Amino acid sequence: MYLIAEDWSAIRLTLELACIVTLLLLLVGTPVAWWLATTRSRLRNVVGAVVALPIVLPPTVLGFYLLIVMGPEGPVGMLTRSLGLGGLPFTFAGLVVASVFYSLPFVVQPIQNAFMAMGPRPLEVAATLRASPWGSFVHVALPLARPGFITAAVLGFAHTVGEFGVVLMIGGNIPGKTQVLSVQIYNHVEAIEYGQAHSLAAGLVVFSFVVLLVLYSVGGVRNTLGAGR
Repeated sequence: MYLIAEDWSAIRLTLELACIVTLLLLLVGTPVAWWLATTRSRLRNVVGAVVALPIVLPPTVLGFYLLIVMGPEGPVGMLTRSLGLGGLPFTFAGLVVASVFYSLPFVVQPIQNAFMAMGPRPLEVAATLRASPWGSFVHVALPLARPGFITAAVLGFAHTVGEFGVVLMIGGNIPGKTQVLSVQIYNHVEAIEYGQAHSLAAGLVVFSFVVLLVLYSVGGVRNTLGAGR
């Protein structure tokens, strides 16, 4: 079954969203994962639970509260409007923000597990060699945690590609702007266009299988998924 113009637009928008979100997740998730892996604070479990909430919350629940927070009467919505940035709901920027929240645990947890599996010994050795904390982190911790970063990047990208509930709540269904691949599949099903829905859905099935195959095949990455459990 051939793909129509809106299908290709949804694929392009989904890939663009997944690339931007993955980059932001790695930037945001790395310091959070490092803190969770090294802190002795009593708030560690609380912060860890907050980060992991999207795993157990229905996407529509998370999307609803993000919509409230980013709406015209919400704190984020009022802030963006006061700065002249406009509203976030039903925009691509809103999709990015919502996707970062929704996929955060899938990036933080693999990196956190990699840091924890590393143990304190490498950093202690670096400290005896008079390495600064930042130097130890950049030149010792990050290279040793590379399998965790690979896992986090792949999972974050794949999870963003497969989003539905959150992106539908925040972005709606605007062709070329917020209509991502999962929403387009839903549109085809609603229109009883099962052939076109099958073409897109089968592509996502193959994509998901390849992602999991890579994660379970690359040396060291599989161990990162289960570390710390």
